[in-house]
Amino acid sequence: MSTHTDLQLKVDEYLAERRRMGFELCRMGDALASFARYVASINHTGPLNVDLMVEWARQDKAQRHTPGTWARRLELLRPFARWMRQFDPHTEVPDESVFGPPPGRVAPHIYREDEIVELLGAARRLNPKGGLRAATYETLFGLIASTGLRVSEALSLVDSDVDLGAGTLTVRQTKFSKSRLLPMHPTTVQALVRYRRLRNKHLECCGESPFFVGTRGQLLGQPLGDRQVHRVFIELRNQLGWIDRGRHGGPRIHDLRHAFAVRRVMLWHEQGIDVDQAMLSLSTYLGHAKITNTYWYLTGVPELMALVGNKFERFAQAPEAGDE
Repeated sequence: MSTHTDLQLKVDEYLAERRRMGFELCRMGDALASFARYVASINHTGPLNVDLMVEWARQDKAQRHTPGTWARRLELLRPFARWMRQFDPHTEVPDESVFGPPPGRVAPHIYREDEIVELLGAARRLNPKGGLRAATYETLFGLIASTGLRVSEALSLVDSDVDLGAGTLTVRQTKFSKSRLLPMHPTTVQALVRYRRLRNKHLECCGESPFFVGTRGQLLGQPLGDRQVHRVFIELRNQLGWIDRGRHGGPRIHDLRHAFAVRRVMLWHEQGIDVDQAMLSLSTYLGHAKITNTYWYLTGVPELMALVGNKFERFAQAPEAGDE
């Protein structure tokens, strides 16, 4: 492999082949493009080897400098390296002996209700106070917290997807290529009504206009960007000084989705609803391809474990049919 162009062409060919099979490969696509750029930056020639891949894996942007992070990055290269062997048998495939196996699921930060209130209050105070920018972030974070939307799903909404008369959201062709119709709580609908009214005072919108819009300079009226949203969130998170109860280095926007799932299950327990029967509806609402993915969201927060423990205690103490 002699040039960046050659390697990037192979990356494109590999991703196109896998995507025709139904895989989206967003993270892998970004990683392979980064790897191709790295190979070009050091003027590497010849077959791809383990040393090259290891050095790239250590260049993570977040600079966490942890073997677990490097192992995850290296894991993204492994399928591509195996695929490349059909063109160059000398291509090396790294194994788990380099950094060890990638860490398993990392616990998220499950937000308490008061933390969500604090987040929305901090967003409401963004400059200019009372302006469209503050309303945009308050409404965006509130919508994610109250519906469990992925950040990308919320940012991809266009005006016609938000039916405030019916109180529903249409989430189109997102992860796993699934679309779904989501009912919303009346208080969520009211918040979206307020935001739309304020937004429409500043901008002329149509059905295909983004629902959440940029508010500054050339970004005014443009779709709100993912990096921009995360930058504002981190600013607010640092300002609020939360204690991290997860293992991702700090509370994330995505953890609002986890918190939504956990709160829903806690409510079902309190109401005496059969959680196993109800999980399919939660899985559908969250847009998961398999119900097992939804169970991963149910982190054992103390409140949830207390409810489950009490339920088991009642079960254990119940008299058997022959004892009566």
